[in-house]
Amino acid sequence: QVNLVESGGGVVQAGGSMRISCVGSVASGRAFGDKVMGWFRQAPGQEREFVAAITWAEFPHYTSSVQGRFTISRDNAENAIYLQMHGLKPEDTAVYYCAADHRRGILTKASEYAFWGQGTQVTVSS
Repeated sequence: QVNLVESGGGVVQAGGSMRISCVGSVASGRAFGDKVMGWFRQAPGQEREFVAAITWAEFPHYTSSVQGRFTISRDNAENAIYLQMHGLKPEDTAVYYCAADHRRGILTKASEYAFWGQGTQVTVSS
């Protein structure tokens, strides 16, 4: 079992920056570091969409709309992943969710992730 808690959301002006975090706790005997971790987002009336993922070996992958603006990273010692966002646009406004799965490869579909956080709201004002 993996519990994930996101933090760091809020309101920022277009063009601004924000970092959101996700801290996980795992059942005794399981390692946080061997899991693929991802960020997804969901805007009102929209489906949950992939934003970024990072493997246990810290190999990142991004959706094209955030490539070059967002950076995903992880700190296995802290059981945490981060999403640093620059050049934010109003269309980035959404609830951002952290996700984890025991598999090691890059996963880009929400259905592939077994564990989810409760989400944190990111609002970009124009």
